[in-house]
Amino acid sequence: MWRILRPDAAAALKDKKARTSLARYFDTMQDEKPAKFMIAKKLPARFSEKDSIEQLWQKHENLTDHFHEAENKIDTGEESLKQMPFPDKSYLDLKAEIAERILQKCHFCARRCGANRAKGKMGYCKCGSEMEVSSIFEHMGEEPELVPSGTIFTMGCTMCCRHCQNWTISQWIEKGEVYKPEELAREVENLRRNGCRNANLVGGEPTPWLPQWLETFKHVNVNVPVVWNSNSYYSPETAQLLAGFADVYLLDFKYGPADCAERISDAPEYWSACTRSHLLAKKYGELIIRVLVLPNHLECCTRPIMKWIAENLGAETRVNIMFQYSPQWRACEIPELHRRLGNEEMAMALQLAKETGLTNFIT
Repeated sequence: MWRILRPDAAAALKDKKARTSLARYFDTMQDEKPAKFMIAKKLPARFSEKDSIEQLWQKHENLTDHFHEAENKIDTGEESLKQMPFPDKSYLDLKAEIAERILQKCHFCARRCGANRAKGKMGYCKCGSEMEVSSIFEHMGEEPELVPSGTIFTMGCTMCCRHCQNWTISQWIEKGEVYKPEELAREVENLRRNGCRNANLVGGEPTPWLPQWLETFKHVNVNVPVVWNSNSYYSPETAQLLAGFADVYLLDFKYGPADCAERISDAPEYWSACTRSHLLAKKYGELIIRVLVLPNHLECCTRPIMKWIAENLGAETRVNIMFQYSPQWRACEIPELHRRLGNEEMAMALQLAKETGLTNFIT
């Protein structure tokens, strides 16, 4: 059915530009290589609950280097993942332990609010200690190389975009359903067995739920690439924990370096967090960038975003230039966001992409 609904998704299998920028994802999606979390589960880690957080981070840094060596040997056939035994404690277990520590003084997002979520306190995102899910389904509306995508929409968000199209999820207007890691792992496996190309962790925003996601994938027993579908507003610690876990970083690049992010989305220092997240995503995995073009934001946002991508990530970076903006939720509070994009603005955005040298963008 999806081949009829999205013929471009079938064509993506032969898209040279997509396959070049997302080579390992395509191999993993077609079961020719293992997902990163599957390698992480086989990589031994020696740590104890008595270790300090500093000691855990040091061990994690060393194992991150070891992970990339192991990944390369597995990818080239020098070693076999199937022949590697499951250790008592793994690199993935270490990530989960560090994430649980962070939960006690939360700083998964760039706000670093410090709420003790392990004790029931809630910060800006209003997320607690148990994963709350809005919906789980096979998504046909994502980028062609991702469709059909096994999306899991979680509740809450680390930002407050006045024009959010998922505001009932991000702002907790609707009620989520609590899932235990073992239960969610079965849902991930079912999505994969039903033909989904990936496990797409989205929301809301997946960042507050990183401890639960790491715990969930300890129980996933099928090969499925992990897509980290995020607003990019997360901390350096989160970026380190995503290394060796996320296969594809599907990251928003929402705003330029001016004050637009704080004014529209209550996200101070967004440019700093976002650019850091993109650089680390490029280092540790493969990247698809979403640029939602906003009315009257071509010069302050679209132009500097595209220029930065080309100069810092490379002209061949996969970029989705999105023209589907429409006034949602509280967009009326932002004067320039009362309307949809005009044809001239869309044409200008494409011209900007070409002028900055981007060669692998889609719309």
